[in-house]
Amino acid sequence: MCKVEWQVLPGLRPYDETLAAMEARAAAIAAGTAPEAVWLLEHPPLYTAGTSARAEDLTDPDRFPVFEAGRGGQYTYHGPGQRIAYTMLNLNERGRDVRQFVCALENWVIWTLAEFNVKGERRAGRVGVWVVRPDKAPNPDGTPREDKIAAIGVKLRRWVSFHGISINVEPDLTHFGGIVPCGIREHGVTSLVDLGLPVTIADLDAALAATFSRAFPG
Repeated sequence: MCKVEWQVLPGLRPYDETLAAMEARAAAIAAGTAPEAVWLLEHPPLYTAGTSARAEDLTDPDRFPVFEAGRGGQYTYHGPGQRIAYTMLNLNERGRDVRQFVCALENWVIWTLAEFNVKGERRAGRVGVWVVRPDKAPNPDGTPREDKIAAIGVKLRRWVSFHGISINVEPDLTHFGGIVPCGIREHGVTSLVDLGLPVTIADLDAALAATFSRAFPG
């Protein structure tokens, strides 16, 4: 396997242009003309609709631009203060197992959060990574409140992945109010700064780099 090429893309990247570049890179990886890649970036405020998005979950359609993402999943918000890692890996060489790949992405997020002593967890039937909020009032049924801190959405073409993960560092959490994030109404969203941690995007990038090879060896 070739070494994975990492790029930090500056500024707020336009969504359409970035998606087109990502698709082109994935095609080049499949053709054997480019190495695997991870792109770290931020977008301006926008909503993306995955292939399972439901119209009723876009509750404020005029708030921000809405893009058809082509990835799996439902509606997601992207914006400043949220670190996106677009992950273009060749599953022809890493095992053609979609479930295992998504699990590896979840592990990557969980191990990255652990670098800041945050316990991220999976939940059956809820894609993404969640944190328990004992500091908030429990749910009406007495169960602890849980907030989503990271989203995962992927697509494969010729067994090369694109899209990837997003982790909330310090986004404006009110911006999630124009959608039902990932179709889940009964839980909220949080960020590292919302949890009381003075973490920067650069801090998170270092943690992502430190844990990547554990999640994706080779």
